[in-house]
Amino acid sequence: MDRTPVVVKAFAAQDAARWDAFVHATAEATFFHLSAWRGIMEEVFRHRTYYLYAERAGAIVAVLPLAEVKSRLFGHALTSLPFCVYGGIVGDDEAAALLEAEAEALALRLGVQHLEYRNLTARHQDWPSQALYVTFRKEILPEVEANMLAIPRKQRAMVRKGIKNGLVATLDPDVDRFFALYSDNVLRHGTPALSVRFFRRLREVFGQACEVLTVTDAGGRSLSSVLGFRFRGEVLPYYAGDDVAARDLAANDFKYWELMRIACERGDHLFDYGRSKIGTGPWSFKKNWGFEPQPLSYEYRLYKRDGVPQNNPMNPKYRAFIALWRRLPLGVANALGPHIVRNLG
Repeated sequence: MDRTPVVVKAFAAQDAARWDAFVHATAEATFFHLSAWRGIMEEVFRHRTYYLYAERAGAIVAVLPLAEVKSRLFGHALTSLPFCVYGGIVGDDEAAALLEAEAEALALRLGVQHLEYRNLTARHQDWPSQALYVTFRKEILPEVEANMLAIPRKQRAMVRKGIKNGLVATLDPDVDRFFALYSDNVLRHGTPALSVRFFRRLREVFGQACEVLTVTDAGGRSLSSVLGFRFRGEVLPYYAGDDVAARDLAANDFKYWELMRIACERGDHLFDYGRSKIGTGPWSFKKNWGFEPQPLSYEYRLYKRDGVPQNNPMNPKYRAFIALWRRLPLGVANALGPHIVRNLG
């Protein structure tokens, strides 16, 4: 047993390369543990970050990215990590325990209402948790046709419908077509949009690891688009938007098939459909592709609240807000939305 002491340290800019090397080399780490998210949290969302790591004999053995979200409307939290589906501590047990202790001390110093870890798997069965979300992850098979045949029959028919409709998928050099579809789509659902600046920053920071795929009809009209990430052979479609005409043309189905086909052809091995709320339309859509839902373990330390926060559209208290938001002009919604959604995370 290695008895070299473990030391907890605060991240500094010069630590970025070895932090990311640890993330890339650690199976439990995710794309959302990369150090570049720190700058995005601070620059785009103006959230103070506290990136912690544990070091043994000069080598990083555990990491914990944290951001403080403080809002009069939605509360005061320390989260790993806002706007990211996965987070929490990654590392060996001894180092993880020290990072947790440091995070709890930090939470108490800041006076937050709760501390949240967005884990892929449970770490603390006795902590309050939220069973609202699941994720969908599935192997990409080596052959394109094998992936097509792995899609259940009814969903496969929708993909083939999109192909027969002459739809075209293109990898975009920017986020403009994506944002037009995304912002209109979320407005129809009654939720605020993230800023176009956020999406442009994602492309700038992550480069080729952040891709936009847009589907058009034969005449070039934009129908459906998705912005996603690539990490260690995993493909993570993350933000999406559709025109009202997309459903009848099966553009959404075609979009995800094209993303899967391209991933297969370049040798990627895992398709991560991301999280969905249980029982919602996106949850059903992903199940229709033959993906099995995997529970996400969002664990909480509660300090100044009695229960797990419910800052999501499923909460009945937001129904009136959602109904009102749907009636806003798109330009107004896009101007106001980022100021609201930055505190939802």
